[in-house]
Amino acid sequence: MATIPENPLILIDGSSYLYRAYHAAPNFTNSDGEPTGAIYGVVNMLRSMLRQFSTDRIAVIFDAKGKTFRDDIYPEYKANRPPMPDDLRGQIEPLHAVIKAMGLPLIAISGVEADDVIGTLATQASKQGMPVLISTGDKDMAQLVDQHVTLINTMTDVVMDAAGVKDKFGIGPELIIDYLALMGDKVDNIPGVPGVGEKTATALLQGLGGLDTLYANLDDIAPLGFRGSKTMAKKLLDNKEAAYMSYKLATIKLDVELELAPEQLCKGVPDTDALTELFGKLQFRRWLTEMLDGSDGRIVADESAATTTTEPKVVAPTIDRSGYETVLDEVSFNNWVAQLKNADVFAFDTETDGLDYMTANLIGVSFAVEEGKAAYVPVAHDYLDAPAQLDRDWVLAQLKPLLEDKTLAKVGQNLKFDASIVARYGIDMQGIKFDTMLESYVYNSVVGRHDMDSLALRYLEHKNISFEEIAGKGKKQLTFNQIDLEQAGPYAAEDADITLRLHHALYPKVAADEKLNKVFETIEMPLVPVLSRMERTGVYIDSALLGAQSIELAQRLDEIEKLAYELAGEEFNLSSPKQLQAILFEKMALPVIKKTPSGTPSTNEEVLQELALDYPLPKLLLEYRGLAKLKSTYTDKLPKMVNVATGRVHTSYHQSGTVTGRLSSSEPNLQNIPVRNQEGRRIRQAFVAKPGYKILAVDYSQIELRIMAHLSGDPALLDAFRHGKDIHAATAAEILGLAIDDVSTEQRRRAKAINFGLIYGMSAFGLAKQLDMGRNEAQDYMNVYFERYPGVLEYMESTRNSAAELGYVETLFGRRLYLPDIKARNGLRRKAAERAAINAPMQGTAADIIKLAMIAVDEWVQQQPQGQVSLLMQVHDELVFEVEASVLDSVTAKVRELMEQAATLAVPLIADAGCGDNWDQAH
Repeated sequence: MATIPENPLILIDGSSYLYRAYHAAPNFTNSDGEPTGAIYGVVNMLRSMLRQFSTDRIAVIFDAKGKTFRDDIYPEYKANRPPMPDDLRGQIEPLHAVIKAMGLPLIAISGVEADDVIGTLATQASKQGMPVLISTGDKDMAQLVDQHVTLINTMTDVVMDAAGVKDKFGIGPELIIDYLALMGDKVDNIPGVPGVGEKTATALLQGLGGLDTLYANLDDIAPLGFRGSKTMAKKLLDNKEAAYMSYKLATIKLDVELELAPEQLCKGVPDTDALTELFGKLQFRRWLTEMLDGSDGRIVADESAATTTTEPKVVAPTIDRSGYETVLDEVSFNNWVAQLKNADVFAFDTETDGLDYMTANLIGVSFAVEEGKAAYVPVAHDYLDAPAQLDRDWVLAQLKPLLEDKTLAKVGQNLKFDASIVARYGIDMQGIKFDTMLESYVYNSVVGRHDMDSLALRYLEHKNISFEEIAGKGKKQLTFNQIDLEQAGPYAAEDADITLRLHHALYPKVAADEKLNKVFETIEMPLVPVLSRMERTGVYIDSALLGAQSIELAQRLDEIEKLAYELAGEEFNLSSPKQLQAILFEKMALPVIKKTPSGTPSTNEEVLQELALDYPLPKLLLEYRGLAKLKSTYTDKLPKMVNVATGRVHTSYHQSGTVTGRLSSSEPNLQNIPVRNQEGRRIRQAFVAKPGYKILAVDYSQIELRIMAHLSGDPALLDAFRHGKDIHAATAAEILGLAIDDVSTEQRRRAKAINFGLIYGMSAFGLAKQLDMGRNEAQDYMNVYFERYPGVLEYMESTRNSAAELGYVETLFGRRLYLPDIKARNGLRRKAAERAAINAPMQGTAADIIKLAMIAVDEWVQQQPQGQVSLLMQVHDELVFEVEASVLDSVTAKVRELMEQAATLAVPLIADAGCGDNWDQAH
C-alpha cells in the first residue's frame, strides 16, 4: 500500500465531498426547516482528514458557479446532469462560511472546475518537490499522480500512488487521459468511442499505447486479439474527432491563474465566535458543545488521544449567572415570593432525589422572573456541614397559594413532573400555562430531542451545567440532596433561568402561527394536569396472576428451546444473532433474505417472518422471541413495579415522545401490550378494578378510516359511515360489485387489509405479501379500489404534492409534521416520507381527538363525587376507567357522549364501550 509522506500539501476536492455527503449523509434540518445534512457530512469528512493527517498545508477547492472552458469545447458537456437540487444549493453558502471559520483556505475560480485548480496546485507543488495528497473520489484525478502526488479516497481509505494507479487501471498515470477519452463518461456526457469500455480501453493502451499511437498504428489493433479487436480500427477511425475532443474534455488544466502558490496554503486560526454562531444556527449539537466547552476550534492529528485528560473541562457559558441567588433565610424568600406574585409569568422547577414522581422527595425549588435573575431554595440537602436551610413544610405553605392560583401563569420544562412532585405535598398546581418542552414539540416535532439541554443548545446556543458535572457518574453518582449548595444552587437556578429564556425564544414562534398556537393552547397545555392526575391514580395489578403466567411462559420457552435443538441438530443460544446465522444460513442453508450493514445474513423479525412461511425453525424462533419479550417486559416486571404506598402501577406518559402527536408511555409501556394473541390478553386480565368497581374501556371505532373519509370527502366512504355500514364489508362490496350481505368473511378480510394498508401507504407488493396473493392481483385489487373511491386517490396525490411543496403536512387541527426526506434523492427515504405524509394527518388528527376527549372527560370527572370514577389509562384510541359499579351505566353513557362530541367530522364519531372486572373483559 502506498505510504503518505509527512506534512503533505492536502488538496481536498470540496465538490466531490459535497455531492458524496448530500447522497450519503442523513437529511438533517434545523428548527427553521433548512437542510443541513450535506454541510454536516462535508464538515465531518474535513474534521476526519485533519485528525488523520498532521499538516499545516491544506486547501479546500470547490467548483465555481457558471460555465467552464469545456462548455465552449463541447456545448453538450455535462448536459445529462440534472440541475443542482434546491435543498443542496442552499447549503453551499453556509458550508463555505464554516470552512472559512475553521481557518481552512477555500478556493473556487470561475471558468474552470475544481479539478483544474487542484491539478495546477498539485503540478506546481510537485515541481518544487513538495509532497501532495489529493483527497477525492474522482477517478479522473489519477492522471495527476506522480512521484510526489498521491490520491486518497476517504470513503474507502484507499491510498493510490503511481503503482496503485497501475494496479487499479492496468495502466500508468500517463495514460489515464487516453483511457478516459476512449471510454467516455456518461455522467459528464463525454462521448468517447462507442463500444469501448474499461476492458477494451485497457487492452488497447496496454497493447499499443496512447491515442496518438493507436491512430498511427490502426492495422496493429486486430492482432491484439481482444474481443472485438477485428472491428475496433474502423470504430476508432469513424470516431476520431470525438475521441480527440473527449481527450481535451478529460484533460485536467494545469495552468490556472492562481492568487496563492502552494506554499502559501496554510491553516489559519479558527474563528471561534463564528464557529459557535454557525454551529448553533445549523444545530450541530456535538460541535457546538465543543465550542461552548472552551475548544479553540483547532483540529489536529490524533485529536482524540491529545484531548484525553483527567482534568474537568471548563464550561464556557453564554449567559451571565451572576444574578442567581441561593435563598437561605425568610427575608430573601419573602422578597422572591413578592416578585413571583407580581410577575406576568414565572419559571418554576423542582429538584428531587429521584425521577419517579411517585417516590421522589422534594429537595429544593427554583424560580425565575426575568432572564438572568433566578433563585434556588434548598429545603432538604443533608450532606455534612450543610448550612441552615428553610423548613420544607414552611416553604411549601408559602408557595401553595401562588402555585394553586389559576391567575398566576407558570412556565416550566416538563411541568407535569413538577406538578406531580408538589402534589405529593398537598399542592394542586394551577396556572400551568406554558411548557417549553411542549412549545418546542408543537413548533417542530421532528427537529430533535425536546429536553432542556438540547433546547438550550438549539435555541440559545448555550450549554447547561450537566447533572454529571455536579453529581458524578455511575454507581458513585450523588443524589441531589447530597450535593453541596455551591454547586447545587447555580445548577438549579440555571434550570429556571434557561426555562424562562427558552419560553421567550420559543413561544413567539408558536404564537406566530394561529393553528400551531391553537394546538398548543387548546390541546397540549390543558392535557398536562390531566396526565399528571392519571399517572398518579395508577392501576391495580393482579401480581399473583402474572406470577402464574410467568411460570407457564417459562415452561413454554423451555419446550420451544428443546424443539429448536431437535430441528437444528444441536444446542444453541436462541437469543444470539451470531449463533442463529450459523444455524440457519450455514448449517441449514436457508435462503438469505436480507443482510446487515456489516454484510452478514440478517436474523431480524421481518426476515424470520418470511422464512417462517416455509421453514419450521424460524417460526419457532418468532414464537420464542414474542413470549420471551412478554415475560421479561410484563409478567416478570409488572409485579416489581407496584408502588408500595398505593398498591398500583404508575406509568409515565410522554407528550413529546412521537412525531405525530400520539402519546407514548414508559415504565411500563402500556401501548405495546399485544391484544391479538392469548398471552397478551392474559396480561390485560391482570389489570383489575378494586372491589366494588368495574373497569370501563371506551375506544373510537375505526377513527382513522373515519378521518380518511372526512379528509378525502369521498362520496362512497362518507355514505358508508353516515349510514352505519360495516366499512370493510362495504369496501368489499364496492370493489367486487356485490351486495353487502353477500360479502364473505375472506372477502371482508381482504378489504380490511386494503382499508388499513392504504392509511399506512402500503404498496401492491406489501398488500400481496399480507394477503398471500400475486403482486399483479394485488395491484388489480388496488386499482379497482381507487376506481370505486376516487376521492381517496385524489387525497393521497394532493397530499404528496402539498407535502413536497411545503415540506410538511398538518392535522385537521393544525398540528404540523415536517418531512425532511420528502424531496430526498434517495428513493427509499422519499417513499417513506410520502407514506408518512399520507398517514400523519390521519394518525395525528386521531391523536388530537383523543387528547381533546381526555380533556373533556377529565373536566367532567373532576365534578363527580371523589373516587366514583377515575381515568386510569390511555392506549392509542382507547380510554380506560375505574368506575363504581353502582354508576357504571350512567358513566358509560356520559363518557361515550363526551368522546363522540370531542370533534366534528363529516361522518359520525362512534365510541364503543365495554366493561368487566379486568381490562381484558372490558374489550
